[in-house]
Amino acid sequence: MAETYIAKSTAIAARMLGGEMMIMSAVDSTFFTLNEVATVIWQAADGHTPLSKIVERNICEEFEIEPDVAQRDAEEFVNELSQHGILKVSDHPIADSRTGAQ
Repeated sequence: MAETYIAKSTAIAARMLGGEMMIMSAVDSTFFTLNEVATVIWQAADGHTPLSKIVERNICEEFEIEPDVAQRDAEEFVNELSQHGILKVSDHPIADSRTGAQ
């Protein structure tokens, strides 16, 4: 099974407001308010850490959720945000668009 890597798009506006992460896509003006779990995934989306590790280290431990359920929910969340150009998804580490580094 191939790993999934995620990185934040540069075509977004994101702010933490009142304890909630607000994200808007510059591509289609879609607006999202993220819950606690989704915010953790968003904040960990560095392009270098596989989604499975984010789920294992950041989600399962902090929120006491079963790994299978957490992984499935994380994949659905990532898929939805990637369809709006908010997250970049790849099967290999994603280069940092600001520095060109892997």
